[in-house]
Amino acid sequence: DFNDIRTTLQALIALYDNCNSLHTNAYDEAVTTPTEESVRRALAIQLIINREWGLAMNENPLQGSYIIDELTDLLEEAVLTEFERISERGGVLGAMETGYQRGRIQDESMLYEQRKHDGTLPIVGVNTFRNPHADDGTAAPATVELARATEQEKQSQLERVTDFQTRNADAARAALAELKRAAAGGENVFAVLMDAARVCSLQQITEAFFEVGGAYRRNV
Repeated sequence: DFNDIRTTLQALIALYDNCNSLHTNAYDEAVTTPTEESVRRALAIQLIINREWGLAMNENPLQGSYIIDELTDLLEEAVLTEFERISERGGVLGAMETGYQRGRIQDESMLYEQRKHDGTLPIVGVNTFRNPHADDGTAAPATVELARATEQEKQSQLERVTDFQTRNADAARAALAELKRAAAGGENVFAVLMDAARVCSLQQITEAFFEVGGAYRRNV
């Protein structure tokens, strides 16, 4: 329920530092496909900042502040350190072969979850300052509308994919062969990937890459 408050502050900081692309999450995205009401609230954050919050119309209003400069320096130092780690592993592609980037993301995610559960990372309403009436029946019931596809919608989607694959069977076979050839040869696959996407499903493309490079599995 408090996520849109966090998103508002995050949006302000991003715009204060000249962010050129911004998306404000709906507060229930962690639970389900956002509802119409939550999407309106998320969009309203941007509209209010853009139309009503005058300070946001100034170019980088925090420039020159010691704490902002200090945090910027610390962030740049951390980014450069990470670049050096990737460079030591043979660059982006070399690091990918050992699963370095994926491992770092998973490690940080596990650390976040651990700190959230042991309380060292306080999150208001989640692990601290929780609703004291949440379990006694006096709190307002949490009614979150879960967006789920009906069985008819699922079958309709499957039928469309099957029909798409059938109609493009011959073209897909040739496109996937070219995609695998380019990937196996170490070429830039962007162009052939775009060609394949016109006649192949995502599953077909993914399986083609798995055939060439294998599927990554991390031991935790």
